[in-house]
Amino acid sequence: FNVSFFQVKSEGPKLVPFFKATCVYFVLWLPTSSPSWFSALIKCLPIFCLWVFLLAHGINFLVSHRSASRILAGLIFSAVGDAFLIWQEQGYFIHGLLMFAITHILYSSAFGMKPLDLKAGLLMGLICSSCYAFLYSYLSGPFTYLVAVYIALIGFMGWRAVAGMQLCNDLWTWTKLSACIGAMLFMVSDLTIALNKFCFPVPYSRFIIMATYYAAQMLIALSAVESRDEEDFRKRS
Repeated sequence: FNVSFFQVKSEGPKLVPFFKATCVYFVLWLPTSSPSWFSALIKCLPIFCLWVFLLAHGINFLVSHRSASRILAGLIFSAVGDAFLIWQEQGYFIHGLLMFAITHILYSSAFGMKPLDLKAGLLMGLICSSCYAFLYSYLSGPFTYLVAVYIALIGFMGWRAVAGMQLCNDLWTWTKLSACIGAMLFMVSDLTIALNKFCFPVPYSRFIIMATYYAAQMLIALSAVESRDEEDFRKRS
């Protein structure tokens, strides 16, 4: 408990720029009908702040902890994907989809394959299959298979985050819980995008998409810092 309290207390101030940047995005609420480099910057700014959040733990930390460096790489691809989606009506939606697909691969790699937890994998597979079955009749052309691949990748990422939490074995930590909740929020965000783009207008879709997306990225970034904070806590104790 002491370690967890110290971790939360020490990480909070480092996230202040992220929270400020997120507030700036929602306050300005730039219209999607007029994409610009300025709107792209405002949209990406919270993710840039998460880069800084991880880099603030030191280059040595990122080099020695592969999971943290992979999450940082995922955040970099996410920012590029965010920029592409600003111009999605100009034909860059697939480019954004590809960037986020790479992000999910990197996050899955960061979460690792141990423990396997096939039950969680089966449950995630059923959820993702159900989502694709619902979306299928609305899809056409390349999106028929591109969305299938994307759902498989984000579902795999969700499985690895849930499996890593080890809730049933009472081995969970606040950072593993953070990764799990972050992955679930990411799935909610992307499902809302898919419903709104391919199926029907979702009320308050942009707010739902961006609120869950920023929260997801913050929680996944937080999941990378456990090792460093435990070391710091032991040094101070």
